[in-house]
Amino acid sequence: MNGILSNKVSAQSLVDALAERIEAAIMSGDLQPGSKISEQALAASLGVSRGPLREAIRRLEGRKLLQRTPNIGVRVASLSPSDLYEVLQVREALEGMACGLAAQHMTDDELEALSELLDQHQQQKSVQEGTGYYQESKDFDFHFRIVKGSRNARLVQMLCEDLYYLLRVYRYKSSTKPGRAKQALREHKDIVAALMRRDPVEAERKMRLHISNARQYVEEQMREAAARQEVAPPVRKPKAGAAWTGKSKAAVQSRR
Repeated sequence: MNGILSNKVSAQSLVDALAERIEAAIMSGDLQPGSKISEQALAASLGVSRGPLREAIRRLEGRKLLQRTPNIGVRVASLSPSDLYEVLQVREALEGMACGLAAQHMTDDELEALSELLDQHQQQKSVQEGTGYYQESKDFDFHFRIVKGSRNARLVQMLCEDLYYLLRVYRYKSSTKPGRAKQALREHKDIVAALMRRDPVEAERKMRLHISNARQYVEEQMREAAARQEVAPPVRKPKAGAAWTGKSKAAVQSRR
């Protein structure tokens, strides 16, 4: 057999797929910040052995999406409100600077490709419906391309390596706020227009405004989440003699 099907699937490709699946679950909120990861349960859910899963988990630890604590285990990374506020402040300043540099250093072909990328993003059903604005990582990410286009190695390290994956989580969360996805796309187009005019001052201003708006949405979501926790009703214990559910009865029978 020739062609694609003649190439054996390597263990590494399974690790890649698992890392991408878990990362997507973190991005979408299926795995919430702070939630504990059970290797056994996750391996069973995904239908894989624990070896490749452990390697995928280690990879996500390197991306700072998962955190391992001795004698406790692995949890989805989370930032306190104060930590997140500081990180987003840093991001606003650094990405603004990167965008100003990109206006001077990105080639015409790179800017044309960036504009085409936004055309692809506009076709997303979630963007059109205003329910979210998901960007794949690296070269499919609008912000990643601009930072790379700054041609500044220090900015690339800080924004595309150290903070990149964790910030993507909060960027996506901000886009799920009603009305934010379409607004974010418009802001992206304004940034591209400034880049194409080769106006570094306006490009930096547009990027900083864009990130400031996203930060406000994230902060609002965190306040709402904190408020929901404060008003959450207490968990009621079942009354003595209450009727069993089928699930609880089956659980008791299984212990006999």
